[in-house]
Amino acid sequence: MAEKKIQSSGLRANGTPDGAPPKLYERRDMYDEETTEALAEHVEGILDILGENTDREGLLDTPERVARAYQFLMHGYALDPRDILRQAMFEEAYDEMILVKDIELYSLCEHHMLPFYGKAHVAYIPDGKIVGLSKIPRTVEVFARRLQVQERLTLQIRDAIDEVLEPMGTAVVIEAQHLCMMMRGAEKQNSKTTTSSVSGEFDEHATRAEFMRLIGATE
Repeated sequence: MAEKKIQSSGLRANGTPDGAPPKLYERRDMYDEETTEALAEHVEGILDILGENTDREGLLDTPERVARAYQFLMHGYALDPRDILRQAMFEEAYDEMILVKDIELYSLCEHHMLPFYGKAHVAYIPDGKIVGLSKIPRTVEVFARRLQVQERLTLQIRDAIDEVLEPMGTAVVIEAQHLCMMMRGAEKQNSKTTTSSVSGEFDEHATRAEFMRLIGATE
């Protein structure tokens, strides 16, 4: 099979700038030419079916731009969030709650392929192992950059942390707005969806209440 050509902007094949240490979790601004061409053909076909003139100036490069955009928006399929967490694990005796709140997230609803966006709050109680703080937002990002439903996204983040860190408990809350409800369907512009998932010590009322207080939400 012919080797695929990769277009990049000063990036190595692993997604890092030339001369920089390798990062196993990066895949930004990397586009596979064969994938781009195949997706662009389909996008052009959709535009034709909808009655657009794909030869007009404003649309000449649109199929390729959309193809690249989808590769970026769904690059999470090529990444393993568990590997990200394992890259920065440390032994530590700290056994109180660690919370990373207000993590921005952008994803695509798998039902209509329209965006939903919002923020995630992720907490865990270590049991001898902690993880570099940046790895929690990166874990959220990997799962969000796939076709998703908010409920599953919430569970996937919790399960990955539970599996790798084996903490005494994990809690995840996501608050998001869905364009499939705002632009079409119900057309409710101010609606928000909140999902939560907890494990371990967060099943205890007092611990869960502390978490909810810290993120500024209500039980």
